[in-house]
Amino acid sequence: MKQAFIFLSIVLLLVMGCSRGDTESSSDRSIVLTIMTHDSFSVSREVLADFEKKHHVKVSFLKSGDAGEALNKAILSKNNPLGDIFYGVDNTFFSRAVNEELFIPYDGPGLENLPDHLKLDPQNRLVPVDFGDVCLNYDIDWFAKNSLAPPKCLEDLIKPKYKGLLVVENPATSSPGLAFLLATISRFGEEGHLDFWRKLKANDLLVSSGWKEAYWGEFTAASKGARPMVVSYASSPAAEVFFAKEKPDTAPTGVVVDNGSAFRQIEFAGIFKGTPHPDLAGKLMAFLLSRRFQEDIPLQMFVFPASREAVLPEIFQKHAVITKDPAEISPDEITRNRERWIQAWTQAVL
Repeated sequence: MKQAFIFLSIVLLLVMGCSRGDTESSSDRSIVLTIMTHDSFSVSREVLADFEKKHHVKVSFLKSGDAGEALNKAILSKNNPLGDIFYGVDNTFFSRAVNEELFIPYDGPGLENLPDHLKLDPQNRLVPVDFGDVCLNYDIDWFAKNSLAPPKCLEDLIKPKYKGLLVVENPATSSPGLAFLLATISRFGEEGHLDFWRKLKANDLLVSSGWKEAYWGEFTAASKGARPMVVSYASSPAAEVFFAKEKPDTAPTGVVVDNGSAFRQIEFAGIFKGTPHPDLAGKLMAFLLSRRFQEDIPLQMFVFPASREAVLPEIFQKHAVITKDPAEISPDEITRNRERWIQAWTQAVL
């Protein structure tokens, strides 16, 4: 009897110990919030750690290709969302994302600091988090050495003196490529833009599949390529200074942003409908709009923060450009015509 009692006591202690251990491990186990985003997303580890520590969560990132590819994956999985928040829907895909009813409205901190011209959804299902102006970049030194003035507007690009100098990205495979196509549609209209592109082609235009291939593979200021003009961002000169081994006083690249030459890309974030953690996802959205995160954006992704509260780093204040009068096409019009415009461009240029 005594031995049986001892045996049962040991078993009971083991069971209690296992139960206690399971309880402690489950309480220590952090909830994981997932941000589904494009491949270019970046955030400082210490900035993210502040949020994780404050809310006792872990944040993971599901990088899913470029913005269009990532959105397609989100749409295909909308009944069982792959994340809690999507970061990176831009205004070229905005209406499609809203029409698919992927997101729930956000009503929390940070909205009061967002300028009205960046807000496209009155219900705040998609909230602006950053923006950048896509435009022509040029190699200042190359133009000086060749005694050639850089272009001042899109119309200049078809002049014989700029023959063979420009590389652009394919709008079917590149986000800045699509933004630049939209700039030409805004500038020259539905009928006139294809004529402009045909003249560009006749002026020895080079088309690359993506930004990296164009900028790092063909642009004279960033590679051993032979093209001193490339489609990039109005903030790219700041990046050139930031990554230079010896920081120059002036940026080695210039931008063409006047006369409707630049198209403003606005990036949005939204809370997935069906997230198992709506309250924490709301806190994560507030974090994305917080001054701490917004001020981290410029030197991580080299675009501008959406919040008026954010202070730009000195290198951005000195070398990056915000276009005063960007080209504009409404998100609804882009959604209705995007594929047709890309197909027409492909036939005319490729």
